Amino acid sequence: MGLGIGKIIVIFLFSFLIIRVGKSVIRNLFKRRRRGPFQITPRRETTLIKLLENTLTYTVYFAAVIMMLETINIQVGALLAGAGIAGLAIGFGAQNLVKDIITGFFIIFEDQFSVGDYIKTANFEGFVEEIGLRTTKIKSWTGLLHIIPNGSINEVTNYSIHNSVAIVDISVAYEGDIATAEQTIEELLKELPERYEELVGVPELLGVQNLGSSDVVLRVVAEVIPMEHWSMARKIRKELKNRLDERGIEIPFPRLVMYSRQEEETLEIENK
Repeated sequence: MGLGIGKIIVIFLFSFLIIRVGKSVIRNLFKRRRRGPFQITPRRETTLIKLLENTLTYTVYFAAVIMMLETINIQVGALLAGAGIAGLAIGFGAQNLVKDIITGFFIIFEDQFSVGDYIKTANFEGFVEEIGLRTTKIKSWTGLLHIIPNGSINEVTNYSIHNSVAIVDISVAYEGDIATAEQTIEELLKELPERYEELVGVPELLGVQNLGSSDVVLRVVAEVIPMEHWSMARKIRKELKNRLDERGIEIPFPRLVMYSRQEEETLEIENK
């Protein structure tokens, strides 16, 4: 009995050592790959490393359990045969599970999204925390963690692959000089790349976007690195507001015209 317990302890320690060394080997292999001719994106690298580490852990622990059962003289072959028959029966009733696993495989294989990406899918939006073969974990900007079965992921919008575009609309009063406003804005836009590293190039003034009830709307677009379009749009609005104030160009505000019928009747009587 004491010899069996000793073997179990040795198997457990050996399994722990294999997992630790295996994870180190996986990470070192990816480090060497960075210096090779075939490069992969950091986001995909993080996803593959985590997936390989989880696969290694499950495989080693499964083998360790089998070895421990054999140590205490349990017929593993009979158990596996029974488990195979039971698994076949369960498989017919676990179609959703199979669908989740197959979908998860293709998500990883096709690199639809990776850990750290900001995506929108299945009515949820946020950063990908983890991708498994069965579920995907998405963390929203409010801190909520959504665990979504891969089988329910039918459409995905990935915001983290390509550069984003920040769109800013700025209003100028009808009484203002539109040409002067456009010149002032273009001068400012040329200065922005030196201040903000998020910008890929000089923002572009497209021109008059809309004629409102009390304003002329000018549109500015700026190409930025992925996921920086929201913050960059806020910064550009602030810069535009300050520069237009410095040049005395008025940004309109809602105006209300009051009409008094009593005053009009009084004027008509006086005229008679």
